[in-house]
Amino acid sequence: MPLVRFRRGMSETDAQADVTVVLPDGSELNVPAGSTVEDVAFEIGPGLGRDTVAGKIDGELVEKHATVHDGARIEIVTDQSDEYLTVLRHSAAHVFAQALQRLHPEATLTIGPPTDEGFYYDVTDVDLDEDDLDAIEAEMDEIIAADYDIEREVRSREEAKEIYADNEYKRQILDEEADDEEVTFYVQDGWRDLCQGPHVESTGEIGAATLLEVSAAYWRGDEENDTLTRVYGTAFASESDLEAHLEMREQAQDRDHRKIGQEMNLFSIPTVTGPGLPLYHPPGKTVLRELSNFANELNRENGYEEVETPHVFRTELWKQSGHYENYKDDMFLLDVNDEEYGLKPMNCPGHATIFDQQSWSYRDLPQRYFENGKVYRKEQRGELSGLSRVWSFTIDDGHLFVRPDQIRQEIESVIEMIFEVVETLDLDVEVALATRPDKSVGGDEIWESAEEQLREVLESGGYDYDVEPGDGAFYGPKIDFGFEDALGRVWDGPTVQLDFNMPERFDLTYTGEDNEEHQPVMIHRALYGSYERFFMVLIEHFDGDFPLWLAPEQVRILPVSDETLGYAHRVKNALADAGFRVEVEDRDWTVGRKIRAGHDDRLPYMVVVGDDEQEAGTVSVRDRFENQRGDVTLDAFVEHLVDERDDKRTEPDFVDAS
Repeated sequence: MPLVRFRRGMSETDAQADVTVVLPDGSELNVPAGSTVEDVAFEIGPGLGRDTVAGKIDGELVEKHATVHDGARIEIVTDQSDEYLTVLRHSAAHVFAQALQRLHPEATLTIGPPTDEGFYYDVTDVDLDEDDLDAIEAEMDEIIAADYDIEREVRSREEAKEIYADNEYKRQILDEEADDEEVTFYVQDGWRDLCQGPHVESTGEIGAATLLEVSAAYWRGDEENDTLTRVYGTAFASESDLEAHLEMREQAQDRDHRKIGQEMNLFSIPTVTGPGLPLYHPPGKTVLRELSNFANELNRENGYEEVETPHVFRTELWKQSGHYENYKDDMFLLDVNDEEYGLKPMNCPGHATIFDQQSWSYRDLPQRYFENGKVYRKEQRGELSGLSRVWSFTIDDGHLFVRPDQIRQEIESVIEMIFEVVETLDLDVEVALATRPDKSVGGDEIWESAEEQLREVLESGGYDYDVEPGDGAFYGPKIDFGFEDALGRVWDGPTVQLDFNMPERFDLTYTGEDNEEHQPVMIHRALYGSYERFFMVLIEHFDGDFPLWLAPEQVRILPVSDETLGYAHRVKNALADAGFRVEVEDRDWTVGRKIRAGHDDRLPYMVVVGDDEQEAGTVSVRDRFENQRGDVTLDAFVEHLVDERDDKRTEPDFVDAS
């Protein structure tokens, strides 16, 4: 007879046989069915049980009262966990909402989730602007200082609907998102909000909070819905952490790629052309061209062949690939002669179709294609932001068609290419292995084999990585890389994905050594992610001070007078002949003003030429750090520039080399 145990609060009918949960170290623990995350923590140890704030079930952050299921992967969240800040910020969003309704009882609340940077709350029926934030923040401080207990309250769904009889937004949540007959509220000082949690134990645990800005937002992010007022804020466990964050935020605003992009004439997104459709000006296109050349060279060195696919396909192709079903709402669809076409949201179906145009032997694999392919996704307008999220973007796409026994070798090669990008541009990355989600295609054996091969690649390569359980694509597991910039912010970047779905949908085959047909595995990979987001990362990472090889203008010649203007152009011609992007500053300015303008334009090098330089046939070199070196022969300067450019060094170092 199976073991049956009882827990406090568990009825006899609730008590069933044990279920098994998996702990972060891979060990298994048997607990009674109906146990919560907190119960699991107490099973591990009473100290951990008392310290439990929340938990993660299969990678999803949940309240500590959430029930575990058989086979669940469990992590316990305490105030020492990385996730604790998310929980604390969720509670800070509630503190904001309570403070708002204390000052403005007429305000209607909708949703208020935590974010990577803090939290926001969408509200309506109240007029708010930046001038209102100080008063609300002062009320928040009082709520935090009062240290109210934050208590979980369970209500029936019908009771909840009665509570929100006058709030159509909360009622919609109850109708569409609440699966159980019972729902949870969180209560502090008699004020309550419908919420699944998790939250900290009391408002006093929020060490410091501040409100940042007010903006407009659409309900559910859909521009067809009501316009709401969104208030952004952030919170930390201590005042010092908040101050450090605000300082970093100020630096981030100074580095904002939209601001720098305008200053350097890199790109624009004018209203007249449509939202999320960037225009690249000559300096910006120069940077993109150099990035493309670098990626293309890496691809060719590693055995990839370049292909090209059109911007639009008949929707029959998107139905075959599965994108129509999954991406239809985000696709731009066209009616052409009573046939439906769609701008491509991804490049992979086109590459799969190219592979399918001929017969292959096992000896022919792997086949590796690459394309800098423009794609289109109809993001909600409220989610568009500079180059980080746009309607039209270019993926440095690569797709490989491989035998199952070639997966590991090809993944290793892709990761080496990604790290060549990372090291060349002096970036750091965070690596994560995303495993099989609940909704997936393919058998257990091939998933287990694929995940194990990805894990072995990461471990044998000595890479530090996190596991993101259940976060893989429906067609296969993947390795994700997040770029960390100079301010420590992490941005989505390269990815390597295994796909067992599309080869089956397209009936892709090769003839094996046994003369039978076999299905290849498809590997999706990108070295940058998308050019747009990567460009944004680099603008902000380098603060516009691009390395010599990427800089739109690499050298500017500054003649001291009109008498040296001819010599300045001879210097320019010598540098241009060596392949450099160089201009002469011939405006009637003082040398000091020309130098200041060059620094403002973020030039790697300026070359000053006066009477002495003209007579000696030399130049005087200044770098962006205001270091200078005189009496330099032109040949020596050109030789150094060639080395610095070809080595793709991230900082100008000619003056230091002296």
